Amino acid sequence: MPYRETLEFMLFDWLGSRELFARDRFADHSAETFGAVFDTCERVASENFAPHNRTADLQEPQLRDDRVVLPDCSTEAHNAYVATGMLAAGQDYALGGMQLPYIAELAANGFFIKASVGLWGEAMLTVGNANLILAHGSERQRAVFTANAFAGRFSGTMCLSEPHAGSSLSDITTRAVPDGTDCADDPLGARYRVFGNKMWISCGDHDLSENIIHLVLAKIPGADGRLVAGTKGISLLIVPKLLVSADGTATGERNDVVVAGLNHKMGFRGAPNTALNFGEGKYPVHGRAGAIGYLVGEAGHGLQCMFHMMNEARIGVGFMATMLGQAGLETSSDYARSRRQGRIAGRKDPDAPQVAIIEHADIRRMLLAQKAYSDGALALCLYGARLVDDRNSGDAVSAREADGLLDLLTPVIKSWPSEWALEANNFAIQVLGGAGYTRDFPVEQYWRDNRLNMIHEGTNGIQALDLLGRKVRMRDGEALGLLKKRVQATIAAAAAHAGLRHHGDHLAEAFAKLETATAASIASQPPERGLANASVYLNGFGHTVVAWLWLDMMIRIESEVSSEADTVRLGLAAAARYFFAFELPLAAHWFGLVGNPLIMESDPSWL
Repeated sequence: MPYRETLEFMLFDWLGSRELFARDRFADHSAETFGAVFDTCERVASENFAPHNRTADLQEPQLRDDRVVLPDCSTEAHNAYVATGMLAAGQDYALGGMQLPYIAELAANGFFIKASVGLWGEAMLTVGNANLILAHGSERQRAVFTANAFAGRFSGTMCLSEPHAGSSLSDITTRAVPDGTDCADDPLGARYRVFGNKMWISCGDHDLSENIIHLVLAKIPGADGRLVAGTKGISLLIVPKLLVSADGTATGERNDVVVAGLNHKMGFRGAPNTALNFGEGKYPVHGRAGAIGYLVGEAGHGLQCMFHMMNEARIGVGFMATMLGQAGLETSSDYARSRRQGRIAGRKDPDAPQVAIIEHADIRRMLLAQKAYSDGALALCLYGARLVDDRNSGDAVSAREADGLLDLLTPVIKSWPSEWALEANNFAIQVLGGAGYTRDFPVEQYWRDNRLNMIHEGTNGIQALDLLGRKVRMRDGEALGLLKKRVQATIAAAAAHAGLRHHGDHLAEAFAKLETATAASIASQPPERGLANASVYLNGFGHTVVAWLWLDMMIRIESEVSSEADTVRLGLAAAARYFFAFELPLAAHWFGLVGNPLIMESDPSWL
């Protein structure tokens, strides 16, 4: 089924988004205002993004005279997106925003992602960058940098990784030194000179906006001139590409930031990926080397600030993966209805006309698997978005519970869709057969674009370690206990429906195995043995959570399906049954591998 119809069921019938309209912040909204936003986004995505998806893939970014140049279609898409007002969709009216709930903002962006994820990537980073500054920046920083970002004049990035330090941020060596005796008096914040190299910077340079605002992690040397070891020594700085005056005007003077090169990617090519050098002296500021940067928050607390953007981006990455899965499902489903090939097994009359391939059982299997993965991922991301809204605007109890659950589930929201919506794209290629691996159809590009999401914003292996090594253990397992309480409530509700009772029993068994595996990991000695199979634990955890969401939706569907014409709900119910029959049983195997010594006993010299 098309994204819009599935989305509206999940938003209103399942997640009860109408409840949000009773909150003061969202009092001006209704299902109708959501619909109007979706209409606009769907139209602009169709007109200004989708026609250029292949062009942005084939015409890679070019580095010319120290600047990255994108094809004209990128500018067209960017300007059209800015005109929708979506950059400020979730912001206060006073900031030019719509005060949309996050769940609606995320859902509306789905139309752009599905149309061309590469052309949308810059927008996600810009909004995340501005949201971090809103949360942690000074009053002047908020006034200058976020207003320009939400208006589309400034773009934003996040600069974390370095050539020698990808996920190991404690090992970064980029440094920031005070810029003279008057550095603390700058109205834009304490002023530093930044020196270092950053790698894998998405949208690190382009020609879409007037200026690019880099959020850079760096270390401020101690009194002895040495960098502080570990993450506690990391600070966060705003480093604009072009210097900015105190009133927010770009002066036109280059900051000492240089594009060292472009990374040529297998997919997601519409969003350039760069290596950046800070402070090499090619563009000296006031006669000296060093990129001008302004401290955000307190020195040494930069990583805590950056997690604001990182966690937002992790939800965004999971949603990008989800929408690429949705795009592949729609394309392969349409193809399977129109492509005629062969005859039904057991009815091989050579004089009979060929049938549409969707009539073949194996094609339906692959379409059903895609739907189970892609719609399951959509449910997971929207549930996470609803937690964001409850954390930000719910009552005190709801906000506290939502915060704990969101902390627990963020690594799952990032990783599960990027793992399994990618598998959906794999099936989409297979449904098309030989046509699937040609550039005549977009499914091969969807797979290439999506393959990056397992790495974006912390690899799935890093997310697994975060989940098993930290999140399930937080505050003596408080968040995991909250999750269990909600899962048990769904199982109890399912027991009232004869057709769902056995699904609830299977979910209860899976969750019990999740708890056993969690306890075994915590008790393991040495600790690294308990974490050696964190990735398979993450798979099992994700499958269990998605099965819970499917069961929760099935309860609603069981109460609402009124006719065979209700293909949206019937299709979701079929995908849910597939997930319980074919996917949830895998969780028990994965949980059983936690603590298995094979990985730790494999000597590196053997590999």
